[in-house]
Amino acid sequence: MAAKPEYRDRPDVEVAVLDALVDRGDEGMTVLELRAAVDADIDAIEDALSALKADSLITVESGDRVRVYPHDRVVPDPEADDEEPTGGIVDAIRDRLGL
Repeated sequence: MAAKPEYRDRPDVEVAVLDALVDRGDEGMTVLELRAAVDADIDAIEDALSALKADSLITVESGDRVRVYPHDRVVPDPEADDEEPTGGIVDAIRDRLGL
């Protein structure tokens, strides 16, 4: 599962981190688990985590281990997956390019 479309216009590493966190949802992930799931170096992941935390898109909980969770507003509604897509591939490309 991927993060909601409105959060996909961020840098690639941030989107990859959000997607990985959304996939793990309630479990959350450690920084090492994120490093294994995201194709980026640890410095890029740390920068992405800092930016996402500053924008309140993730939460961080300390316990035995530090775990990172996506904010609820980032996680898509599973019932929305049953709906028809609003646009096609051309619309998605236009949106991505800002046209």
